[in-house]
Amino acid sequence: MTVPPDRVDLVELPQAADPTRRMTRRQALLALAGAGSALAAGPLVGSIVQGHPADPTHQGETPLPARRWAMVIDLRRCDGCKKCTEACQAKHYLPPEQEWIKVYTLRDRTGVEYAVPRLCMHCEDAPCVRVCPVTATFVDRDGLVLVDQDKCIGCRLCIAACPYEARYFNWTEPKVKPLLPTKATPEFPSPQQRGTVGKCVLCVHNIKYGELPYCVDACTMDALYIGDLDADVATNGTETVRLSTFLSQNNAIRLKEELNTKPRVWYIPGHGEDLEW
Repeated sequence: MTVPPDRVDLVELPQAADPTRRMTRRQALLALAGAGSALAAGPLVGSIVQGHPADPTHQGETPLPARRWAMVIDLRRCDGCKKCTEACQAKHYLPPEQEWIKVYTLRDRTGVEYAVPRLCMHCEDAPCVRVCPVTATFVDRDGLVLVDQDKCIGCRLCIAACPYEARYFNWTEPKVKPLLPTKATPEFPSPQQRGTVGKCVLCVHNIKYGELPYCVDACTMDALYIGDLDADVATNGTETVRLSTFLSQNNAIRLKEELNTKPRVWYIPGHGEDLEW
């Protein structure tokens, strides 16, 4: 198999029935069960903290073992189309002003524009978790930072503490709600609750059942990867790579590493981007 020059240890996923279409969310992550064992040890699958049910689309299904989730954003491919943002807002029933994955248009030192998607970094040493006075912001057993809106008192200390500006306050009642009558949970916080804080949950309600996050699935440029630090694999729904090698050989960076928040979102620059923001 010939490996593209910008991809390392790449493993081809099984082809979809229609070769012109991407694999389904479930096909992509479940296919990594085999690829993960070939690349490292174990499948790219996850689970959630016990006691919080997922959204109704997975009722009756058994979540798979816990994993250390991560995301990689390849800026060489991102064209700033914002399809990731649109998918996230639609699937989580968010108002236009809440962009859990926000795409910034920045300029480098030569004046050339480039796009940088920003989501919750799901920091391993998250300032928002430390400042929450009622433990409404917490870390699940997959290492993801979530918000229990039933506990949230709306003090907004977490918003002030987040160095990535990745949190949003719900000033009003949600105008768009799920078609099915559901109760919002930390894993699937839809609909949002007035007077509480919301943010990206990395679609944990999907990934723990072997499906891609909505943003990854929607990206037509294959710029977004969901990865598992334990299995050392990542996929964008079309291909899968050995995560550690992919990061090191492509000079991946994390935003504001000097703060020691240990974010789980990596960026691969490639156009002279200045990411000190």
